[in-house]
Amino acid sequence: MSTQTDYYELLECERTADAGTIKSSYRKLAMKYHPDKNAGCKDSEAQFKAVSEAYECLKDPQKRAAYDRFGHAAFQNGGGGGGHGGGAQDFGGFSDIFESVFGEFMGGAQRDGGRSAARRGADLRYDMEVSLEEAFHGKTTEITIDVSALCDTCDGSGAKAGTRAKTCQHCGGHGKVRAQQGFFVVERACPVCNGAGEVIADPCPDCRGEGRVEKTKTLSINVPPGVDEGTRIRMSGEGEAGARGAPSGDLYIFLHVTKHNLFEREGTTLFARAPISFTVASLGGSLSIPGLDGRTHEVKIPAGIQSGKQLRQRGAGMPVLQGRGHGDLVVQIDVETPTRLSNRQKELLEMFRETETGDECPASQGFFAKLKGVFAGE
Repeated sequence: MSTQTDYYELLECERTADAGTIKSSYRKLAMKYHPDKNAGCKDSEAQFKAVSEAYECLKDPQKRAAYDRFGHAAFQNGGGGGGHGGGAQDFGGFSDIFESVFGEFMGGAQRDGGRSAARRGADLRYDMEVSLEEAFHGKTTEITIDVSALCDTCDGSGAKAGTRAKTCQHCGGHGKVRAQQGFFVVERACPVCNGAGEVIADPCPDCRGEGRVEKTKTLSINVPPGVDEGTRIRMSGEGEAGARGAPSGDLYIFLHVTKHNLFEREGTTLFARAPISFTVASLGGSLSIPGLDGRTHEVKIPAGIQSGKQLRQRGAGMPVLQGRGHGDLVVQIDVETPTRLSNRQKELLEMFRETETGDECPASQGFFAKLKGVFAGE
């Protein structure tokens, strides 16, 4: 029987059949055409081999997906032996189909005209501390980093002056080699050129064929106003240089705002705690707060203010990062009870207590009224 007969027809199943249905049908047909039950019958033997071949394909989800898409073409030239030399052009048929079906899911091979994509340099991280004042105003500063940079002698090629890299004969310039084992194809970087697709017979004496050397670089960093803890500044192309002229990675500056002795920050809002005397809390007054903007902000304190009350100054907070305007300054009032009183002050307070009616502190009066009600059984 021709092996080109549709596998679903051989197993007497619909193309939408589930795995259990396919397995059940195969078992029934295998028993029907098994050589032990049909001794000497060539047709039964051929039919048994055909249904076994069909089941071997359709029981495997990956093989079945390839067969549903490409039919028998998915397995043409797929049973040959593998090898390392010659690169991708040595493997045709199912190896390429497998990559087209599953390559994107598995990450795929990055190619550029048949040659492995250039190995981009690594990204780097630099942690920088800024004060809250610097986060408010922004600043320009310089940092010094040690980094792999482009070799000036060979201009990043890795080859000695007057020479050039040659195509790797082991992988044919693809930078990758494949080894095929039955259905599966394993792809890895070429061990000779390390995935570059080229080899350098006469390397540059300064970079030893890498195309990059260690250098100390000084960079100017612009910290914009309004940055916060964890703000990231990206310096494109200032990371590690790529091997043999490949693109450089990026440098990421992570900002850390140091603790301030007066203000705490939440987004664009600044918070400050202000202790005031009980006389100011009782009679009212004002409070001068030096802002990060260099101005002094007068906060009016209304008479009778309670501890924990927050007073808001609009527009006196942090600037909006890459935007317009400022947040607010919030001052939380903490009424401080005096602990060191002179005799005269104590006399005055005693006189004040004698004049109290209870109406001066309605919250206290209400609380003690509730207590009396509890003990009275009301």
